[in-house]
Amino acid sequence: MAEPAPQAAIQALAPNATIETARGVARVRDVIDSPALRSAIGALSQQYGVDVAIVDSERRLSDFRLVAMDMDSTLITIECIDEIADYCGLKAEVSAITEAAMRGEIKDFNESLTRRVALLKGLDAGALEKVFEERLQLSQGAETMLRGVQSLGIRTLLVSGGFTFFTDRLKARLNLDVTRANTLEIVDGKLTGRVLGEIVNAEVKARTVTEVAAQFGATPAQAIVMGDGSNDLQMMSIAGLSVAFRAKPVVREKASVAFNYVGLDGLLSLFRA
Repeated sequence: MAEPAPQAAIQALAPNATIETARGVARVRDVIDSPALRSAIGALSQQYGVDVAIVDSERRLSDFRLVAMDMDSTLITIECIDEIADYCGLKAEVSAITEAAMRGEIKDFNESLTRRVALLKGLDAGALEKVFEERLQLSQGAETMLRGVQSLGIRTLLVSGGFTFFTDRLKARLNLDVTRANTLEIVDGKLTGRVLGEIVNAEVKARTVTEVAAQFGATPAQAIVMGDGSNDLQMMSIAGLSVAFRAKPVVREKASVAFNYVGLDGLLSLFRA
């Protein structure tokens, strides 16, 4: 069980800070933000097993117009391509490529996705339905978070380097406004090992956030972006707020806020409504 929020330790770092705890997040405001303070608070977060976030006292959640989310290992707990590969006995091989790509060790996402999808050639497309029905689970707090932002009129975008088979179904299930992902080619009920159209990589994710924000009369600065892997960094960098969820170290270091312990609904605790 995690220790209580490290309020005394935070207060020692920032004596004038106001510290409040909501939904398991220690919210720190009235401080001068700096890389050094963030680094120190990050260390305390890890030490105590509690998420700590530096927030803007003047900001409200309702100031934002869009919440954009990655899918695999962010909105949902699995990497869909790894689970699909399990049905042709190649999960370990595909997972190794996925992990290297998400850590940023493979710089060319298009190449890594193309390599992984090629390994699925000949697999019965019914495996996709099995993954969705039997293995796909929403991340902790996902539905609560979505209900909370949707109740404020904030639009939602699911933008993924994964596949439309899953994003389309999640759109309907969760009442999402817009989704974008890659399309697996299926011929005669079998995966061909190819992706149709433009691959949704880091650049496309960032462009999609900009385009969808504009569609709803907003700018990227009015968007919250949530992700976990290196291919989320570009869209996170243009957002007004970026949330690293159970993320790789390179993502945690660059995000506005990192949730390592609470669910996605921790977002609702960061600001006043």
